[in-house]
Amino acid sequence: MRKQRSDGQETRQNLLAAASEVFARKGFREATIAEICRQAAANTAAISYHFGSKEALYVESWRYAFTQSLTTYPLEGGIPAEALAEERLRGRILAIMRRIIDPQSHEFDIFHKEMASPTGLLTKAIHESVEPIFQGLALLVGELLGKEPHAHEVQLCTMSIRAQCFGPLLHARRCKIAPGLPPTGLESLLDDVEQLADHVTRFSMAGISALGDRQAQQSDNEVEL
Repeated sequence: MRKQRSDGQETRQNLLAAASEVFARKGFREATIAEICRQAAANTAAISYHFGSKEALYVESWRYAFTQSLTTYPLEGGIPAEALAEERLRGRILAIMRRIIDPQSHEFDIFHKEMASPTGLLTKAIHESVEPIFQGLALLVGELLGKEPHAHEVQLCTMSIRAQCFGPLLHARRCKIAPGLPPTGLESLLDDVEQLADHVTRFSMAGISALGDRQAQQSDNEVEL
């Protein structure tokens, strides 16, 4: 019995790995159970046994790909909790960028296919998985600004940092896996993500510092009045 349970778990993992790769290439509608099972060296009945349906497998394969990506590139980027806030910010930025440029980060390609041909199946899973990451970033930005993470200024700064990380690299990633897309000149960013992380960190810190100075000036003006 113990051996059967071990084999069952291995089959389930093989199906998740295969499904994440197939869904990343083809999207939900074009991917087939037959191809996924063939790649996983599993019987088609194993899908029903382990997941119940293709829809459930789709959701779980995205969660699997997301978890694998975070395991490879932890949120903090290897920076200890006691490090300076700027160092921790760069660690988080670099971890995000490394996930984006890694061709094995299938969650991004699954997401792109979902955006192109929506099923609505991933909405809850993506929100539950991704939101804690952005909340952690907001906490760090709030620390730098001296404000609560839900403050308007913190949310705007967090949005800006996210855009700098995801915007150029996601497009560069799509151009790399789909050569027919028009180039933007940003494709070289994939080759020097460390330099890009340095730039985004410096640019973001300068913006946060300027915002802090402006708020301090406004406070001084209010006191004078």
